[in-house]
This record gives sequence, structure tokens and C-alpha cells, in this order.
Amino acid sequence: MTAEPAASVVIPTRGGRARLHFPLDALRNQTRSDFEVIVVIDGDIDDTLTLVQQYQADGFETLRVHRFEENQGRSRALNQGIEMARGRVIIRCDDDLEPRPDFVDRHIHAHRGRDLSAVVGLTTNIFPEGAYAQAYGRPANDAFIAEARRSSPDTHWKFWAANCSATRAAYQRVGGYDESYRRYGWEDVDMGYRLAASGMSVRIDPSLTAKHHGPALTAEGRTLRSLHSGAAREIFVLTHGGEALGPPHKPGGPWGWAVRSLATVMTEPVARAVSRAVDRLLPVLPATLGRKLVALCVEAAGLSGIRHPGRARTTF
Repeated sequence: MTAEPAASVVIPTRGGRARLHFPLDALRNQTRSDFEVIVVIDGDIDDTLTLVQQYQADGFETLRVHRFEENQGRSRALNQGIEMARGRVIIRCDDDLEPRPDFVDRHIHAHRGRDLSAVVGLTTNIFPEGAYAQAYGRPANDAFIAEARRSSPDTHWKFWAANCSATRAAYQRVGGYDESYRRYGWEDVDMGYRLAASGMSVRIDPSLTAKHHGPALTAEGRTLRSLHSGAAREIFVLTHGGEALGPPHKPGGPWGWAVRSLATVMTEPVARAVSRAVDRLLPVLPATLGRKLVALCVEAAGLSGIRHPGRARTTF
């Protein structure tokens, strides 16, 4: 490869062998070909390297790979990909996304005529049939997308996540992802905030929406993610101050009391036990009641993580 590609797609992965086919198959069949793909393996725990090499041997000539011998964290994996990128536009695509055929073209087009530019594409979760998906998974996903689409443009940076892009000049202005984030999430929000704080307009482009094949599939999985995400928020607040996020949501009435009460005891073992019990109940409960129980676990776990970051103990 000699000519500079129009874009570089960076895919960070850890334990992603079983899902990496989603982005790789989609990226191998795009409407344009003047881009490169960089897979960064963050500690190869499932022989992901062999899978990537198979794609290369099958003719995916613009696919490159870097492997860390040990886990370095998602931020470091993203930074490695950005450092290796040769394209003017750098697109992040997580290893569980299935982009549309014009994904790369639309990302490139979104930055046309802009030297300093940052764009967010949304994701829509794909669920197998089941009680969790019906009661909570799909409604929560629909609510999130609706919230993003009606959000004020000056808050679009908060949605920076698995599907996003910026020009190389934009990354050079703010530096890479903050590698102090090692819990679940918030390295994304941090990057979005720094891009916006540097004076750039971070904007959501609904046409870039991609399928997401890696959502939590149980109340237990979603509750644990919430606990770890709440804990990771601490680094953002210590770095940028709580004012950047605006006033926190404080539910009132009986619901707020229930969330706060459960949060006081929501350690990681309690989170597992309570959410597992909810998972067992979901198939026999009305969907509306099941949704409330999952939401109670998720909100209480998030509040517990915010108030007691040390409760998120395991590597997520």
C-alpha cells in the first residue's frame, strides 16, 4: 500500500474472535475501497490474530493488525490504532458493530471541507428473542436513540462511542484517548468532551447508524456494566469537574427512594445476586413489571458505582 488512504478504520478488540466477522465482512464489502482497516488486539486471549490473518490471506489487502502481548486497556488500543492510521479521516468501529455498505463513504463525506471535524454515528442493539430483550433491552435501546436524536447539538459530544470519526488534525489537537480509564466506558465521553472543549463541533449524524451485536443480553450483564460505568465516571469528574456533565439526574418519590436504598448495598456480589434473581423472574412477569425491576437494578448499580467506585472490583 503506497497511496495515502482516504480513511483509516480502527477496530480495538479483546476476546473478539467470535464477533469480529461482523465489522470485517461489512468493511470488505463497502461501496468504496480507498481506505485501510487496522485491528488492534488488546492481549490475544482467543487467537484473534489467526482470524485476522485468515482475512488477510483471503485477499483483504488493506487490513493491518497490531497485537499487544498483554492487556493494555481499550484507550491504549485505540491510541495505537490512531498512531498507525494513515488516512485523513480516522473512523472508530468496535469489534461488535455491523456497518452498512456505505459506512466508510458516509463517514468520509461527513468531514468533507472540514480540517477539524468530529462526527458521532449511533448504534442500534440487536437482540435474540427472549424475556430480557422484550422487557428491557429493546425499549431501552429505542429510548436511547430517541434521546440522542432530540438532544441539543451542544451535548452531542456525550454520545461519542463505538461508532465515530474525526480528522487526524482533530486528534492531533486534543491528543489521544486518556489511558487512565480502565473500567467499563467513559474514555469515550472524555474524548468527546475534549474535542468539544477544544472548539470543535461534535455532531451526531443519524445516517451513520450501525447494528450493534454486543449489547448486554441479561439483567445481570446490564447491571454489572452500569456499576462499572458509574465507577469509571469518577475519573472524568476528577479530570474535568462535575459541571461538564450538568446536574445529575435525581429521581424523586418512591422510585428515587428505591434506587437510593438499593444503591447503598449494591456491591458487585449483591449486583450479581439481585440481577440474576430478576433474570429468573422475567419469563413469568408482565413485561412492564420486568422492565421496572431491570431498571431498578441498572439505576441502583450506576448510582452505587458513582458513590463507591471501589465496588467495581473485577476486570470487566
